[in-house]
Amino acid sequence: MGNTFKALADWLTRALEVVMVLCLVVMLVMVFGNVILRLFFNTGIDLSEEIPRFAFVWMTFLGAIVGMRRRAHLGVDILVQALPVLGRKVCWGLSQAVMLVCCVYIVYGTYLQHEIIEGNASPVAQLSMLWVFGVSYLTGSAIGLICLSNLVRLIAGKVSDDELIDVHEEGMVDALEAEREMNAQAAAHPAHGGAKS
Repeated sequence: MGNTFKALADWLTRALEVVMVLCLVVMLVMVFGNVILRLFFNTGIDLSEEIPRFAFVWMTFLGAIVGMRRRAHLGVDILVQALPVLGRKVCWGLSQAVMLVCCVYIVYGTYLQHEIIEGNASPVAQLSMLWVFGVSYLTGSAIGLICLSNLVRLIAGKVSDDELIDVHEEGMVDALEAEREMNAQAAAHPAHGGAKS
């Protein structure tokens, strides 16, 4: 059952990445096309002012979901690295709980603004702004589910020690792998006590 949920989550993450790429393509084509039309034909596409902006909002919010799923968000880990494993688990659990509360507020805040957002239409496309800012329902719910899942795994004892530090700087993963490999080799081949070089 756990593998089924993981496979589904992986598939949904890939689907979100595809939608993000489509948003990027829409932004690029519409803005570039509008520049070319204005430069060479002294005309433009009215929608090219709004649609790229809307696509950017969606791309940003969907990127937050993907970043949370892949544990790719920025963070400061100087304190967490100095803690023992139990302290890391407590900090990780607290951070997941705080993020879960924030997600509840995002969804609830969007719900409170729902009628106002729905009643506003974009000037050119006459599209309800709910289609733009309603993405916060999806983002708050998805990140909230990820946090809730992480808390359940923490309580069940299924969170590895490596997951307790959520910050992975560029090159940090390679450095951690190299350190583990060196420690494994040192444990397998202890240094000779009185060896001289």
